[in-house]
Formats: sequence, structure tokens, C-alpha cells
Amino acid sequence: MKKIAVGTKNEAKIAAVRAVFGETDRIIPLEVPSGVSAQPLSDEETRRGAIERAKRALEAIEADIGIGLEGGVMNIDGQWWLCNWGALVDRNGVTVAAGGARLALPPEIGAGLEAGRELGELMEEYTGRRNIRTKEGAVGVFTNGRIDRAAMFSHIVALLAGQYEFFCQNGPFTV
Repeated sequence: MKKIAVGTKNEAKIAAVRAVFGETDRIIPLEVPSGVSAQPLSDEETRRGAIERAKRALEAIEADIGIGLEGGVMNIDGQWWLCNWGALVDRNGVTVAAGGARLALPPEIGAGLEAGRELGELMEEYTGRRNIRTKEGAVGVFTNGRIDRAAMFSHIVALLAGQYEFFCQNGPFTV
């Protein structure tokens, strides 16, 4: 049984890790800083936040594996998009990362982001519902419930697990 430290206490993200690693491994949620802004504003910053969360979670409890999951936004040609990244690190320094789905955000959400507000806060205001970031997330709202935040991050965690297994068998590289 591996000890897997997850750099968050967000229920949607923890559910994603459980969906991929199941109950055979010990999953330990930890609140660790991402080292990036509260609202990452680019693919690069979101990826960096995921890697930092994974490393800090691993170090915090001397786990076998650390996983970091980070949601962010990015601007392409004036259009704001949802983005998300994950990273997995182990004690030997193996680091893998993967990005997930991209989804265009409505202009009023983009305007709020440009004014310096966080997506979670904007989504609560937009929908009139609370705690969206721990439940369906913006992806759940804007896909009409077809994909929720846990499912979106499960895809990323599966990519991480698969890469890690491959590199453990065939030799790693660091991202």
C-alpha cells in the first residue's frame, strides 16, 4: 500500500484521486500552498501550482507519492478559458504532469477575472449557489452537469498515474 499525499482538502479533487487510486492506497489530503497566485491566470502558472502542491504534499508527510491538482484560467486572444493541471512526484524525484480540458468562459466571468476576482467567487455570484469549487465547479455549470470538477480532475489523475507507471517501467524524465 502506497501513502499518497494530495496537496488539497478540496473534496472534488480528493474524489478524483480516489477514483483513480481506489481504496488500495492510503490517500492523505493536506492543505499546502501552491506557491502561485490564488487565481492562476495562465497555463504556465496553473501547471507550476500543481507541481508545487505535489512537492509540498510529498515533503509534508514523507509520502511515497505527492499529487497536486490546480485549477486556473487562461486568456487566448481576449477570450478567457478554464484550464486545469495536475502533477505527481515521488521520493526519487520522478515528476510527471498533465493538463486537462479547456472550456471557454462567458464574457461576464472574463470581465470579473480581469478585475482581479477569483473564479470560485465569480461562479457563486453567477449561479447564486455556494461552494461550487468543491462541488461541480465551473466545468459542471458550463457543461450543464455532464462533466463535474471531480470527473475533470479524474481524467488528469488517470493521465498522471499512467505516465508514472510507464516511466517506472521504462525510465523517467522530469517535467
